[in-house]
Amino acid sequence: MEQNQKKYKFHVHGMHCNACVLLIESELSEMPGISKVKSNLKDNSVEVTGDFGNKTEIQIAEELTISIKNNGYIVSVDKQIKENNWSDFKIAVPIALGFIVLFIFLQKLGIVNLINSKDVTYSTAFIVGIVASLSTCMAVVGGIVLSMSATFARDGDKIKPQLMFHGGRIVSFFILGGIIGAVGGAFTLGTNGTFFMSLIIGLVMFILGINLLDVFPWAKKLQPSMPKFIGKYAHNVTKLNHTITPLLVGIATFFLPCGFTQSMQLYSLTTGSFLKGGLTMLSFALGTLPVLALVSFSSFSIKNSSKSGIFFKSAGLVVILFAFFNIINSLVVIGILPPIFSF
Repeated sequence: MEQNQKKYKFHVHGMHCNACVLLIESELSEMPGISKVKSNLKDNSVEVTGDFGNKTEIQIAEELTISIKNNGYIVSVDKQIKENNWSDFKIAVPIALGFIVLFIFLQKLGIVNLINSKDVTYSTAFIVGIVASLSTCMAVVGGIVLSMSATFARDGDKIKPQLMFHGGRIVSFFILGGIIGAVGGAFTLGTNGTFFMSLIIGLVMFILGINLLDVFPWAKKLQPSMPKFIGKYAHNVTKLNHTITPLLVGIATFFLPCGFTQSMQLYSLTTGSFLKGGLTMLSFALGTLPVLALVSFSSFSIKNSSKSGIFFKSAGLVVILFAFFNIINSLVVIGILPPIFSF
């Protein structure tokens, strides 16, 4: 058996972040005949080791694609020729500016508040959740939903697992977010500590925004993520076929490598309160609910849309502006800069 094992390296079209690495490795490792899978975000590649008989590299690539195509990835022998589509910015920039104007108007009304880094409202966390659910870094959660749906659909059970998944996800985000907030309450951050945490949140969101633009490949290396083994264990829960599996999967999504989730987790830590931390993560989870529910019961995917480039660039610009406001106001709070924004 070992003598028939061969290693092949292929290019993967559609990779954007560490969540993609996790999803690709988890899905391909389930294929018969494959003993090892190693994906690399730096060059958008995947190495597979296994027994493929007398199949050509092109045939192997086509088989691998079948397993991950629904998640927006294509395995190829040829390297992807990257098209940055700078023309998308002609539409994306006005959309982003319009959204920011609307956001500032809502802030004037006291409905949302992200520009003041000292207080992120629950409405803001909800909006961040909406952006996150449509972003490429949430692809792994969408992949988990589709994988779980397929597992239980074979047994004729479609509705109940989905309700358990979304219910478990919402409840666990509140409880785990509350725990993070309570942990933060055990420490006195002070002005410098609060500034440091706010600055980290701003930088994380800035990197997320840059990656959403999808024109700077080097930025992928900077995106933070949970340790890979935690995300892998969380994803492997979907392979279980047990009554409570959907509930466990919903809880596991709290630990998956999504930068937006991690930025909200960091903010929850600064609240120093179980209730505030829990409500922040609950608001974020509710923001992701509409799109994830749509994924659960359909083949919806903004990633595969012909207008996805415009959408992601618009979202990226909005997230970058949010990050910019947060970083500037963090510097104002600590006295490094004078007040710049009067709104």
